[in-house]
Amino acid sequence: MKPLLPLTAILALCGSSAAFAANLNIPMSFEYIALDGKEIETSLFNHKSELELDNGTHKIAIRYNDLVEDDFSDSETNYKSSPFVITLKVDGDYEYHMKPADGDFVKHPKKFAKSPQVVITRNDNGNVNYQVKQTNITEESFVSRLFSGNTATDIDVEAAVATGTGASAATASSTPVAPVSKASPAVAATAVTATAAAANRPVTTADDAAKAEQMLQYWWLHADEKTRKEFMSWAIKQL
Repeated sequence: MKPLLPLTAILALCGSSAAFAANLNIPMSFEYIALDGKEIETSLFNHKSELELDNGTHKIAIRYNDLVEDDFSDSETNYKSSPFVITLKVDGDYEYHMKPADGDFVKHPKKFAKSPQVVITRNDNGNVNYQVKQTNITEESFVSRLFSGNTATDIDVEAAVATGTGASAATASSTPVAPVSKASPAVAATAVTATAAAANRPVTTADDAAKAEQMLQYWWLHADEKTRKEFMSWAIKQL
């Protein structure tokens, strides 16, 4: 009879696959969108700050998305960037951290959102093999879509395409696609479009009315002052 493997050896074999996993951490003001061609599930109320990565090269779509308090009022403005794609080569069990290249980016969130510059470091201060490319994936504002009639661009879907095999992140298409039902910051604001469409037909139940009100409240709280004025102008004309 062959001798049994010691318990420690068995545990080592079972945990060998996880032993080479690395982690990428991002700040609260950023959000994961896609990894290697697949969307990353996120929640409005549960920020995903850590992503586990196996050895090899990965493409990760991330974007800046933050509510910044206004210096001259008590209101907050939501600043969002187009997704940028990080190509990261993982070659060990390391803790990676992404952070803005400029530590004072919060003082100029609007400028930062136009072209986020980030750096990636390792806990052991070792060299990190990575590249960062900006995309041209954008989404129209709610009011703009109301007037233009365009379909909302699904940031998650297009970011997934940009991180797929052979995808060119620098020239990622921004062609509008059908929106999906998903509670993520990338599409939550665009969900208000459904409320606008519903305005052309009567609300049938109290539940429908409550959902429409919640969508409008979310959009209003996350809109800037200019967009709020545009929406008010449109709403008044509907009365």
